[in-house]
Amino acid sequence: MEAPHHQHPAPPPQAPSGDRSGGDGGLPGGPAGGTRHEVTVTVHTAEAMRELGVRLAGLLRAGDLVLLTGELGAGKTTLTRGLGEGLGVRGAVTSPTFVIARVHPSLTEGPPLVHVDAYRLGGGLEEMEDLDLDVSLPESVVVVEWGEGKVEELTEERLHVVITRTLGEGVEEGADDSRTVTFLGVGARWARADLEALAALG
Repeated sequence: MEAPHHQHPAPPPQAPSGDRSGGDGGLPGGPAGGTRHEVTVTVHTAEAMRELGVRLAGLLRAGDLVLLTGELGAGKTTLTRGLGEGLGVRGAVTSPTFVIARVHPSLTEGPPLVHVDAYRLGGGLEEMEDLDLDVSLPESVVVVEWGEGKVEELTEERLHVVITRTLGEGVEEGADDSRTVTFLGVGARWARADLEALAALG
């Protein structure tokens, strides 16, 4: 999967829970109410994670904010790499750790991809003002790794993606690369999106 690129450990992510509408679903920074749409997919290889990103790109459009949560090496950048491939953007999608953000222009007249790593930003949106995400969002697809609790103020409509390692009973022997990917759409935009199409991959 994705090679760890940080020196410091991070607390394990909190996967969203709850039903498909209403409630905060246990998601950090999530609203107390509103329209919610949740789909879970299991992938078994890094290639399947990349392909999931390609398929996700087919649902995205300019103005979409995607927040990625997952432990180091969970596959966040692998998913984003597939997303960039599906959007048809220029440049290899890699971890933006040392530059905080990278912009990948479209090669197909579609929206550019803005890939952000918020791991080292301890505060909220005010620490990201120099990135001008509020300016970029209307015309771009903005993907923020480690963005929970930091960038939700950008829009009330967003897609949370939580990646966790599949452990415990029922996991096939040798399936060390298995991941559970939970897509939680918040707002009317994602209530209309066909997230179930992503589940077909599993």
